[in-house]
Amino acid sequence: MAWRSSLSRSVKEIRFLFCQTSPASGPAREFVKKNYGDIKTHNPALPILIRECSGVQPQLWARYDMGVERCVHLDGLTEAQIDKKLEELAKQGAHKAK
Repeated sequence: MAWRSSLSRSVKEIRFLFCQTSPASGPAREFVKKNYGDIKTHNPALPILIRECSGVQPQLWARYDMGVERCVHLDGLTEAQIDKKLEELAKQGAHKAK
């Protein structure tokens, strides 16, 4: 998880969207609850936005330089898979920065 400490170098903003009550959003809610503190500790200046909306499918958005955004749908993913998706988005941003 060393990539977490360099997250703010490749990503300008992270946004989680999920429903407060739906079972499909459960893993995304748990991921945020368990990992927000660690990610924020390693990247204190990185905006991490949590957006709750009734009935929305769980999503993870990353914003890069020049306003480029990428979205990953989290429906049906476990917490470990969500972590992997966040890592992939971070690596995409690091690749774009080169």
